[in-house]
Order: sequence, then structure tokens, then C-alpha cells
Amino acid sequence: PAIFVFPILMQKQHKGRSLVFPEETASSLVELTPAKPLSLDAFTLCLRFATELKGKREVILFAYRTQYFDELNVWRETDGSGNAVPELGPLANHVCLTWESLTGRTTMYVNGRSSASKIYQRGHRVRPGGKVILGQDPDNFLGDFQAEQSFVGEIFGVNMWDHVLPSVAIQLLSTGEDFSDANVLDWATVTIIPTGSVVEFQKRSLDLKPTTHALF
Repeated sequence: PAIFVFPILMQKQHKGRSLVFPEETASSLVELTPAKPLSLDAFTLCLRFATELKGKREVILFAYRTQYFDELNVWRETDGSGNAVPELGPLANHVCLTWESLTGRTTMYVNGRSSASKIYQRGHRVRPGGKVILGQDPDNFLGDFQAEQSFVGEIFGVNMWDHVLPSVAIQLLSTGEDFSDANVLDWATVTIIPTGSVVEFQKRSLDLKPTTHALF
């Protein structure tokens, strides 16, 4: 069973790079290399993305899996259950999730606005030794993907801290402010390992130009 599974239903772009997942597939994904092991008793995870996927379809937005457990998954779910928020349409949205072990307090933010906090996994700790994956939900350590759960769209930023950011900081981040380096996953510097049809774009002057990370 998943330790953290947070469903969400889904504008300024983060600096630098973006990743385009052009098609539904069971083979395209991106692995991110964290700056430090994900041994966490608190975190803030922020994603900026756009997808035009609609209807009764799950969409995986972020997955962190160790050998035997889904430690942290963020979904767009189909039924609005759990920590779901309303789908916002095809434009880019900024979504943050905060959690702390001491109280179990878990809060979802969408474009700077917070949900009601919930209590989840009080006393737990996110375990190290896993893989951070974008685009696919690994049902084992790094495989057994399902195309119908894959992400299709563009990811403009993924940042993670090993503590809970204050609400005012998350609100500023949602407007495009860039005032603090993330110390677990920093989108500006994190190593990206793409597989399949994923294309990485780098922002140069006013244009986005593709790198060579495309395998068709």
C-alpha cells in the first residue's frame, strides 16, 4: 500500500527549463536526482504543470518509490475523493503539498490558496533509498507502468524542501517569485534523466529551445 497518496484534480512559469510529455505511453518518464536522501519528517513539495487531459482518467504528477512502498505519490484523481481539489483547466497551475510528522498536518495549495488541513500519517517518516519519477506511477521499484495513468502535458517546475514553508512563502512562489533555494529538489539545478519521448526545453532569451533529450 502507498504511504502517501495525494490525489488532486488539475500561472507563471518557473525559470529555465520545462519538460514536455507529448503522448500517453507506458515507457516515457523522467527520473530526478535529489540533492539529499529523502529521509524526511516534514516536507514541502511544489509542482508547476499544465495538462489538457480531461474526464475519468487518473494522472500521476509525482512519484517517489522505495523498493517495497509508494512513499509519496501526487495524483489528479477521477472521483474527487481524499485530498482532491477541482480541476482548473489546461493552463499552467502551481500546486504545493506540505506535511509534518509531529502533528500529521497535511495541506494542499493550488495557485497560492490552501485547502483545509488534514491529519495524515502522524509519527511517520518518509524513507530514503528510492527513486523520484515524473510521468509514470511505478507499481514496483522502477517499472510496471500503465499508459492510462501516465502524465501528458508540460512540467515547468518541481521543487522540494525538507521542512514546511509558511503559507506566505507558498503564496509568493505561486506568483512566480523565486526567493529561496529548495534543498531536496531544486528545479534550477536538479539532474534530469529522461527516457522515451520526453523533451526537455531550456529557456534562452525569449525562446524555449529543445535539448537533445528526446528518444523517439
